[in-house]
Amino acid sequence: MSPTIRPRRLRQSAPMRRLVAETRIHPAQLVLPMFVAEGLSEPRPIGSMPGQVQHTLDSAASEVERAIEAGVGGVMLFGVPEAKDAVGSGATDPDGILNRATAFLAERFGDATVIQTDLCLDEFTDHGHCGVLADDGSVDNDATLERYAAMAVAQAESGSQLLGLSGMMDGQVERVRAALDEAGFEQTAILGYSAKYASALYGPFREAVDSSLTGDRKTYQQDPANRREGLREALLDLAEGADIVMVKPASLYLDVLADVAAASDVPVWAYQVSGEYAMVEAAAANGWIDRDRMIAESLTSIVRAGADVVLTYWAIEQAQLLGTHGLGLGTTGARA
Repeated sequence: MSPTIRPRRLRQSAPMRRLVAETRIHPAQLVLPMFVAEGLSEPRPIGSMPGQVQHTLDSAASEVERAIEAGVGGVMLFGVPEAKDAVGSGATDPDGILNRATAFLAERFGDATVIQTDLCLDEFTDHGHCGVLADDGSVDNDATLERYAAMAVAQAESGSQLLGLSGMMDGQVERVRAALDEAGFEQTAILGYSAKYASALYGPFREAVDSSLTGDRKTYQQDPANRREGLREALLDLAEGADIVMVKPASLYLDVLADVAAASDVPVWAYQVSGEYAMVEAAAANGWIDRDRMIAESLTSIVRAGADVVLTYWAIEQAQLLGTHGLGLGTTGARA
């Protein structure tokens, strides 16, 4: 007897698949991470991230302009200083590269996109950790919170509209919120990197920010074995006043992302990190995978799991594709 129920009816053509797609992505759901480096006369390619560069101020402005034209929702800025010290002084210096770049870009584009900044010390410390060190060499949580508070005010003064708290210090959202409010920046939003795991996928990022890290960050970033802990961290950030919560990395932590999305009453974001980008680009360069389909599938899976917004190095490229084809990324297999 022939089947009556035939799910394949809804897969029979590209237009049909597009019509019934459950997951769709808009360009405004994509955020572009960018690296702005001090002392460069021209953009410097990042070897482990083909197609990505450390920007000068001028090239960063051109890239932000491209992102706006493509419909990308915002840009997340990371600073790469020439000089570092034990407490990351450059992070709070108004003339430090991140604050200077933020002011430069916010003045030009702050009305057209959301200028966001990474709030962490790792790019600015000579030891490469995300906080200041205690006498025994461990990261001092509470002393680091005071540095984060100062960073928050400096970044807000520079024009950042959203601060990405990526350091994984206990109580960071509460301390930064208090500092912002005390300084008159009640409207500056906080993105809590709530469930940030100690992942091997950050390798290329170390090159991108000229990291000085030796050792690891396992005492403050989360153990990849722990799922419930990711939700617990997100709930703590929500209780402390986070406007948005984040899961990082994305692709290997879709279970955590789904848990957080189900529990959160604020937007939930995910960061498709440097290693996720590099693996796809490397495999595609060797002819092992279909690059375009893999990018679309990876982004679709992240949004399908519950992300409202994805930080991705493919933001401009994918936004341009969406604008050209008028399709949700979930349907891009029809173009292959």
